[in-house]
Order: sequence, then structure tokens, then C-alpha cells
Amino acid sequence: MELADLVRVHGVPESALDAEVAERLGANQAPAPWQCLARSVLWFGRGGVAAARAVAPSVGRGGRALGVIGGMVQYFDTPVGSYAEVFGAAGIRNGRRVVGSVPFMAVDSETSLVGGRTNWALPKTLATFEGAPEAGKTMTAQGRDWHVQVTARALGPAVPMPTLSTALAQQWPDGSVGLSSMRAWGRVRPAIVTVEIDAPPTLSGWLRPGRHVGAVFESMEFTLGQPQKEA
Repeated sequence: MELADLVRVHGVPESALDAEVAERLGANQAPAPWQCLARSVLWFGRGGVAAARAVAPSVGRGGRALGVIGGMVQYFDTPVGSYAEVFGAAGIRNGRRVVGSVPFMAVDSETSLVGGRTNWALPKTLATFEGAPEAGKTMTAQGRDWHVQVTARALGPAVPMPTLSTALAQQWPDGSVGLSSMRAWGRVRPAIVTVEIDAPPTLSGWLRPGRHVGAVFESMEFTLGQPQKEA
């Protein structure tokens, strides 16, 4: 993917890539697929019109946002090393098909940023992080004009999570849609997650603050495959 295309990957304004950052980025060091080991806090919210509008037009057109998933993640082992991440994703239903799509994602690794935008058209931008995604602890992410803070209260012991499979749909700079297969498994605890978001409505209007049902993944492993372009 050329530099101009890296900048044009679709996302909400909070995921925009600064020209200054883009100019210093190197080449993609880790083509798809990726296999990653992490721990995380995830939370679940309602969908609706704002969530549907947040996803790229080629993905969301004619569809309905069933729900939103937010996450704070700490990666220990990936093809590009360790890094932290915050994201917001929407589940989009169009007819019988349900896919996940990510209009907001930020990391503290330029190498991960390049890999995410180049391999899957994920709108990764840069942010700074503090804390850890663990039960009873707080993790924060700070971007240029937004701030996300997450605290999880676990409700029970960790149990094995059966392998889950889903499809990730992202719009590429040429307007096409790439579908990637994602499989995840790990050990998870149910939780109540308190989310504080200081951001414009383009982010906080669908990745909403408040108390949410969620989960603490004490360990999580997943694979994200190479995208297949839709005809």
C-alpha cells in the first residue's frame, strides 16, 4: 500500500493519520496472517444509527448495526512485537450476513500501525497508554483530541472460552471491501466495565461512556487471516 493509501484508510476522524506521522513510517514488516497473544478488557454496547454511520460506506450501506464492542488490549506476542491498543468495532447485519467492522483503532506502535493499515485497512492511529487491562485496574488511552479510560470489575472466576470465529470487513482506499477470517480463544471472566470517554460525538456518539457488560480476558490468542476482496 502506497503512502497516500495509508492515509486514506477509512475511519472516524479520531483515527485520522497525521501527515507528519505518515511521512516517517516505514514499510510493512509483517504481512498477513497474524497470530497474536494478549490480554484485554472488552465491553459491549448497543448499536443504532450512529454506529452504522461510523463504519465505512461500502460496509455499512443498507445494513444495521446490531451492537458495538470496545476494547483495551495489551499484546505480548505478535509479528510486530508487543504494543497496546484501544478499539471500537460494530457488528453490521446486511441480510443474512453479519460481519464486524472497525472504524476506530489506536496503538502505541508505528510498526503495528503500518501493518494494520496495509494488511487489513484497519484505521490505526497513534496514542499513548497507561495502566493494564486487568480486573480492578484502570487503563487509559490518550489521542490527539480524545481520551478513553476503562476500569473493569470482574464478576467471577476465569473460564476457558470456546474458539470463536467471525469475519472482519474493512473498506479499502479504492472502495472495495476485504473480508478476513478471525478466530479467537482464551480464558475469560465476566465483568462490569466502566468507560469514560472524552471525545467528539464522532467517537463518543457510538462508543459510549458509562457502565457496560463486558469481559476480562486474562489470556487471549487469536489469528487474523489475509483479506479476500469481494467481487
